[in-house]
Amino acid sequence: MVSGRVSEAATAMQGRLISGSAEAQWVGAALDSRAVSGGELFFALEGDRTDGHRFVLQALERGARAAVVSQPVEARVGDGLIEVDDTFSALHRLTRDVRSRIPEHLVAVTGSVGKTTTKEILATLLGSKFRVARNPGSLNNLYGFPIALLGIPDDTQWMVAEMGMSTPGELGQVSMLGRPDVAVFTNVRPAHLEAFGTLRAIAEAKAELLQGLRADGLVIANRDDSEVARLVERHDGDVAWFAVVADGDYTVADVHQLPAGQGTAFRLIAGEEEEDIELPLHGLYNVENFLAAAACAHRLGVSLSAIGEAAAHIEGQPMRGQLHRLAADRVLIDDCYNSNPTALLQALRSARELTGQRHWAVLGDMLELGETAPDLHRQAGREAAELGFSPIVGVGELARDLVEAASAAGAQTRWYESAGAAAEQLAAEMRSGDVVLIKGSRGVGLEAVVESILALSEGVA
Repeated sequence: MVSGRVSEAATAMQGRLISGSAEAQWVGAALDSRAVSGGELFFALEGDRTDGHRFVLQALERGARAAVVSQPVEARVGDGLIEVDDTFSALHRLTRDVRSRIPEHLVAVTGSVGKTTTKEILATLLGSKFRVARNPGSLNNLYGFPIALLGIPDDTQWMVAEMGMSTPGELGQVSMLGRPDVAVFTNVRPAHLEAFGTLRAIAEAKAELLQGLRADGLVIANRDDSEVARLVERHDGDVAWFAVVADGDYTVADVHQLPAGQGTAFRLIAGEEEEDIELPLHGLYNVENFLAAAACAHRLGVSLSAIGEAAAHIEGQPMRGQLHRLAADRVLIDDCYNSNPTALLQALRSARELTGQRHWAVLGDMLELGETAPDLHRQAGREAAELGFSPIVGVGELARDLVEAASAAGAQTRWYESAGAAAEQLAAEMRSGDVVLIKGSRGVGLEAVVESILALSEGVA
């Protein structure tokens, strides 16, 4: 992890050490006292629902090297305390100071769908040649990204950083903190419509990633996505295009699913070079995620043959299309981390390609869609039914519209008010040969259904 002397950190944050040893060494940072394991700087942030100053003593007792505070707090004699004008600003000052030295280079990945998976794939591919770090989970905003960066090893050559946003202007600020050498744009899709209103507004917010990109930085962009193509046109520097459908610098051919849900095979094409790939992830959307990562890794010096070898070691991310092969030829697809109309349609199409006696789906509310939510849920219900899913189970108030449309289109349907209610009944309903997709926005909590099915399943493969 990033480390240094407490006194040097205080100077970087424009604060002053009011107690504790100036020579003490800090390692990493934390915003939650429960995340302190020993040696971190604990930042007492003030929020709408709680105030980190209330937990300073707890963080210090758990081993924090020093607490960064902006008001008097309870502490023990000798505990490290750094006083600053504003703890949030101090966190960003320290992040900028560290970023001037560590890591050597940074790749920023953004997009509406698949950025976490793309980040993980890219980290694996680059890891075949470089010392690589990544932000864990989805630590991708103005709070999470600084903690992620302050937690990487001092000798990191490339950090692969997912960067996200929930309001206009946020991604630009994160980008300015990270100062990426490379920017990867996966796609622009109708997510966060409630906050942004239109797809064009979402695209403009994604374009903020370019604000922190170094002047001679590289952009990796999705040629198949018209909004990505439009926003990348404003970048005067180097651009490498990837595309599953359109022409691009990096493309694929002969895409097909491997037997028994083992993944996807295809040929990766980069100009005159080609490499056969076996990706242990199912679905065309994961081919797109891989292609974005492969284009970036290749431009940064990883050979196609090394990319092909590294592909075999890629693992699915929990709750992001993770495939579980159960006894009696049953397949469970856990995709309940998040959902939006485009991601749902991609997941449905990919699940339908898997061999099974019966394909059914448990679909939760798609949140943050604003006034368009009822229409988009009805459209999703029709699409699921037309693809042959039955039964289609809706979970959550918005999913009522999805279920009604699916029923009108000929599918068997059911609706549950909550994931807990659905979990009680659905776990025992999987038959031999079933393929079931479980997908919804994070707030719906469909992992309860997944956990119930897995708990009742025997002989997970």
